[in-house]
Amino acid sequence: AFAEAWFKLLHRDMGPKTNYLTGDFKDVDYIWQDPTPAGKILTASEEQNLRNAISNCGLSVKEMVNTAWASASTFRNSDNRGGANGARIRLSPQKDWEVNKPGQLSRVLGVLESIASETGASVADVIVLAGNVGIEKASGASVPFTSGRGDASQEHTDEHSFAVLEPVSDGFRNFHRKGFDINSEHMLIDKAQLLGLTASEMTVLVGGMRAIGISADGHGVFTDT
Repeated sequence: AFAEAWFKLLHRDMGPKTNYLTGDFKDVDYIWQDPTPAGKILTASEEQNLRNAISNCGLSVKEMVNTAWASASTFRNSDNRGGANGARIRLSPQKDWEVNKPGQLSRVLGVLESIASETGASVADVIVLAGNVGIEKASGASVPFTSGRGDASQEHTDEHSFAVLEPVSDGFRNFHRKGFDINSEHMLIDKAQLLGLTASEMTVLVGGMRAIGISADGHGVFTDT
């Protein structure tokens, strides 16, 4: 028990086990390591079938891109925690976060989880690919996709540990919690840095998502085109 407690003390801030280079306990998974099973690598035909299913599922561009961003944007470049792998946006506590619009999220995930079940793809991959499909529909551009994400379980998700990833401010979605004193501009820069974005990438993402209509409060969409 002491050995395990000491191991946790020295390792929990290192992020997932994929960050480890060497050491003990290689064959043991602890919940605080954010264990996530490996996902299936899709063939070209499987990916195309999945794209077709998503494209015809009835979800709007805004719903698909917003859900993909909500899933991916918890990523922290500092320790590689969070992000789309594991599809933990469908689990507690992330599914109930205010910024994720729980009512809308539940409905969208119901559609995407059904597609995942029918095609054999992971929910995590379906969420990301749906975001790609949404951007393709909005822009006419082709967005590359890499499969292989796995789906985490609630049993292997430490709710208390993941609660610290909840955004109190996300300028990409025009969200800033009431009563939070640090200004939204500073928090936007902080969020971009945690995501590993350049200033140009941050600017493109803010403008692109606002043009699609993604905004926590409905503000920020200035044009129909």
